[in-house]
Amino acid sequence: MPLNALNPRSMVELNKIVIYGVGLIGGSFALALRRAGAVREIVGFGRSRATLEDAMSLGILDRIGADEAAEVADADLILLATPVAQMSAILSRIAPHLGANTLLTDGGSTKGDVVAAAYANLGDKVGQFVPAHPIAGAEKSGASAALAELYQGKRVVLTPLPENSDAAVASVRLFWELCGAAVCELTPAQHDEVFAAVSHLPHLLSFALVHDIAQRDDRDLLLSFAASGFRDFTRIAASSPEMWRDICLANREALLGELGRYQRELETLHTALVAADAAKLEEIFSLACSVRSGWAPK
Repeated sequence: MPLNALNPRSMVELNKIVIYGVGLIGGSFALALRRAGAVREIVGFGRSRATLEDAMSLGILDRIGADEAAEVADADLILLATPVAQMSAILSRIAPHLGANTLLTDGGSTKGDVVAAAYANLGDKVGQFVPAHPIAGAEKSGASAALAELYQGKRVVLTPLPENSDAAVASVRLFWELCGAAVCELTPAQHDEVFAAVSHLPHLLSFALVHDIAQRDDRDLLLSFAASGFRDFTRIAASSPEMWRDICLANREALLGELGRYQRELETLHTALVAADAAKLEEIFSLACSVRSGWAPK
């Protein structure tokens, strides 16, 4: 599909998309576009043959990729849905073979590092890459976790590059909208600052709490009494350790800033508890309660 051949949604059809990583994010993207009737053929690459075969059996893929150069040369769209630390190597391998009309996007939870990898590896083809981040993760992973409706009503953030044409950005926006997503735009820097605060830090804290409990001699006793509060706070600690290791390192500077702010908040609470300062505790809890009660996910 030529980059300037944008048609009404009912007429959009991709001849072939290539997906690297056919787990929750990549697999759901494939299933959603297939359900929308927007793609003829879906080809997958990944590190695990077993995962790719699962994706075939689940109807996510039409074929498992064999000849990488040939597959990317005539692809209409390539989605990088691997952990972010793997994307640079993939971009390096496929860059020489990209067709002039092939668009690339990604599903990475950080953008500064992915954008840097694109500039480092794509050269004058970097305008074909429109970075994206679907805000629709879950603690489950793998092809079996993929859902055609995963992106329905969920936000996808695009972080366009100066080299992107309007047509390229509009095309990638449309592909995510065909999955049911509401698409918005940020700069890569804005994206990483925002998600350090509202996504990456919460995951870090959740992992830390469960790790603390896990190291205690009375771990089993503690967990036997854990109920909904512990469940809700720690649900995301069941997420992929590899993926979140990569995210934390990729967004290290912004995350360190948010962690410092949180540590100061904990010090304030510590001081209030030591002083038995009921008024301070209620002040903190009241503001938190008011903001949380008035917030609704988009």
